[in-house]
Amino acid sequence: MLATTLHPASTPSGLPPLLIAHGLYGSARNWGVIARRLADTRDVIAVDMRNHGQSPRDPVHRYPQLADDLADVVAAHGGQADVLGHSMGGKAAMVLALTRPALVGRLIVADIAPVAYDHDQTQNAIAMQMLDLSTLTTRAEADAALALTTPDPALRAFFLQSLDFRIKPPVWRLNLAVLAAEMPHIIGWAGTPGQFDGPALFLTGANSPYVRPEHRPAILAQFPCGRFAKIPDTGHWLHAEKPREFEETVRVFLTA
Repeated sequence: MLATTLHPASTPSGLPPLLIAHGLYGSARNWGVIARRLADTRDVIAVDMRNHGQSPRDPVHRYPQLADDLADVVAAHGGQADVLGHSMGGKAAMVLALTRPALVGRLIVADIAPVAYDHDQTQNAIAMQMLDLSTLTTRAEADAALALTTPDPALRAFFLQSLDFRIKPPVWRLNLAVLAAEMPHIIGWAGTPGQFDGPALFLTGANSPYVRPEHRPAILAQFPCGRFAKIPDTGHWLHAEKPREFEETVRVFLTA
């Protein structure tokens, strides 16, 4: 079973729980503030995906297995949930909805489409693997060392959330070797058959190239009730760049 962080509803309303699946190199803790705010009237369950955070390590990191993991969490929390997935988590959420539609009430896919991409995130896994953890004692030292291969400070800050300094020397809470080896499957799309007829929102960053107009036919072919929305002045990390706007858009869709 995946490691989960449960945010109980402040004022329970009988609504199904909301399951949040993070993206590549992330974890449940990346979603802490948004999850807590969305837990005003329903339970919110944020997961660490396999090979991330506190969840089990496995040599296979492909979407059918990631969807199976999410299905187990839904089954353990009542048998149906609304599901929000970002990037890699969005692809896993789509496979869950296509293969087990009875488990999913409403689906929110953040900045990803059911297509194969040609970008590659392997270099980031390699950069993290190359970091000499034995010499590091502070996050500032890790940031300076990682800057030699990863110049974007926001990206470094995101990666370093998964570096556990409670252990000496620190360790990555990521199975970097497997994630690098499985990267073709992570950026790919195996063409999962099926159709999800429930409400679905494809929420994107207005400046992000991940969901383009030419992707809409493929999306609507499998998610015929799909709706599209953009958050202005954001890229792929739309939930981190404008968390309040992201939260409000999700809230409106979930309560419509």
